[in-house]
Amino acid sequence: MAGRPREFDRDLALQQAMLAFWQHGYEGTSMADLVAATGLASARLYAAFGSKEDLFREAVARYEEGDGAFAEKALQAGDVRSAVEHMLRDAVLTYTRRGRPQGCMVVSAATNYAAANEPVMSWLATHRKARTQSIVDRIAAAARDGELAPGTDIQALGDYYAAVLHGLSVQARDGVGKARLLALIGPALAPLDAALR
Repeated sequence: MAGRPREFDRDLALQQAMLAFWQHGYEGTSMADLVAATGLASARLYAAFGSKEDLFREAVARYEEGDGAFAEKALQAGDVRSAVEHMLRDAVLTYTRRGRPQGCMVVSAATNYAAANEPVMSWLATHRKARTQSIVDRIAAAARDGELAPGTDIQALGDYYAAVLHGLSVQARDGVGKARLLALIGPALAPLDAALR
């Protein structure tokens, strides 16, 4: 009598796939890598998640609900300076965490790509643009609430903090340590401090 197949833990498999994609990017993660990371045969992975692209999209959603959720939470802080400061600090702590890939999965998973993967890369770009917009929206709300001086360039300030956020990911990926990254937050807040009423 044949033995029963090993129980399949879909959640654990998704977690392991997320870490593989986060570490090696979309194109850099092969099906063989995903098989090795999850311990599941490729047929089982396809049956559970569909294509590699479907698995990647689900892995990104998991990242954004877990490790990557810090920005959304931070932007809800009471005043705009605290919100931006918390976002940058929590980014550093997330991007340099031991036992995790360095940097942001959404930033680092797809910088260069083959033409065949254009739809995946465009999809990731919409996620990065949405983060930028959420920062701009938070600064706009602060301006409406009278926290910022009249005439503050809300778009430029929001774009600047999105660039800092994404830059932190690249720096962390390149091995710049937590202490150095935390040290740049003070100077990075100077434009916002100058705009506060």
